[in-house]
Amino acid sequence: MTEAIRAGTSASPTARQVWTRSRGLLLALALLLIAGVVIAAVRSSEQHGRLDPRSYDPSGSRAVAELLKDRGVDTRVVTTTDAAAEAAGPDTTLLVTSPDLLTEKQQTALHDSTQNSGGRTVLLSPGAPSVERLAPGVTASLPGFDSALQPGCPLPEAERAGDADTGGMRYTVTDEQATACYPEDGEATLVHLPTGDGDTVVLGGPRLLYNDLLDDRGNASLALQLLGSRPHLVWYLPSLDDTAATDGGDRSFFDLIPSGWLWGTLQLALAAALAALWRARRLGPLVAERLPVAIRASEAVEGGARLYRKANARDRAATALRTAALTRLAPLVGVPPSHATSPEEMLPALSSQLPDGSTDLHSLLFGPPPGDDAALIALADQLDALEREVRTS
Repeated sequence: MTEAIRAGTSASPTARQVWTRSRGLLLALALLLIAGVVIAAVRSSEQHGRLDPRSYDPSGSRAVAELLKDRGVDTRVVTTTDAAAEAAGPDTTLLVTSPDLLTEKQQTALHDSTQNSGGRTVLLSPGAPSVERLAPGVTASLPGFDSALQPGCPLPEAERAGDADTGGMRYTVTDEQATACYPEDGEATLVHLPTGDGDTVVLGGPRLLYNDLLDDRGNASLALQLLGSRPHLVWYLPSLDDTAATDGGDRSFFDLIPSGWLWGTLQLALAAALAALWRARRLGPLVAERLPVAIRASEAVEGGARLYRKANARDRAATALRTAALTRLAPLVGVPPSHATSPEEMLPALSSQLPDGSTDLHSLLFGPPPGDDAALIALADQLDALEREVRTS
């Protein structure tokens, strides 16, 4: 019987209430998940085969590979650092599509193998650490905003090509033998750097190699001259299965996490904070709420008394007893209920209804809290006796 009453009077939310409260947040999370999947699918379709000479996609590079083939330049794709280093030679152009994906060990090995090979090395959009190891004498700056730029240098390849989409990373040159081309705000987006019998070309942006942009401006001319100066072209696409990439040196765990994941985690944390603020309990006026079951006054009093006893809150219990007694006594002695807890008004009014000196009213009604349970019980009895005396007087 007791269990049945508890089940029927439970104030815990039902499944329907939980669903009603959480469906808005669940709907927002579902929409966010769907939007993320759609954006990832769209971007993956756009970037499929990026800078791959075998890809016909807009961001692929099949077109430039075919044009080079027509001019007698054979293109070979490699995916490991060892293969790229072995292929370096005086009759070979080595194109490194993503230098920043290489570890420090890979970059050092690649530079050592190409420095005195007598061939040409083309680096696409290397960042600050990469360009300093692969092309000493060149320092990377912040990316620019313009993609189509003018040559602005005496490099023959640039003069013949004219305007081209070289914009992207910008570089400053400290090597006196280097030639800085296609400047933006005084910093170059293409750098030609002689290295022994060969040379190194640092290109700020890869856009001129894309299939859909190759026929714009002088992109095709510049691409064919940069990649077709030797009869062999080795197209290096770094991959995750390269054994040389397993030794990351002293890189920490956070160095291995892509920057996009860190930004994504920050955005999720911000979204969680906003959701918490949205669903948090707000301060405001009390709202009357219908109780799930009617409770007898005696049960409520006993429950409150047990809580006071469990917490040893004799001071709060005494205050409750005194306040209740004063509230009942005030109308009997002609004091407004709003002034029932005022000693200046209650004490004179009560004294006039009682014999002189019969009770220490101030100590009884406004004194310190009792020191133990026996004193609390005695206080309750004295308050009852005072109330009976006033009523009969």
